[in-house]
Amino acid sequence: MKLLDFIRRRDGSSAIEFAMVGPMFIGIMMAIFQGGMLLWTQLGMEHAVESAARCSAVNSSTCGTPSQIQGYAATQAYGLNLPASVFSFSQTSCGNVVSASYSYSVFSRVFSQASIPLNAQACFPAS
Repeated sequence: MKLLDFIRRRDGSSAIEFAMVGPMFIGIMMAIFQGGMLLWTQLGMEHAVESAARCSAVNSSTCGTPSQIQGYAATQAYGLNLPASVFSFSQTSCGNVVSASYSYSVFSRVFSQASIPLNAQACFPAS
């Protein structure tokens, strides 16, 4: 009779269920967070290159040289701490082109080699 009582007990079933489902839930939540940070970084880079390309065509006192344009782009990256070396400037037939290339580290503390390349480019007609 004691064996039957032991089999019918449900005291630890919640702990067992959490042990099976918990790691998957935590992993999915971490992946959603990393995906959001990746999209935030891409959006910041796109805003920075668009702003810098416009500044290079419109405001020559602030964005007159390539180094000034790179520095301006770095300040326009939506709170990201991207170095100015991520951005580059050139003049083409479409106008002033500002490009950015950055390697985003995914789960940088867990997987040190995992990274995703992000690129952004904007062209603003020169006046």
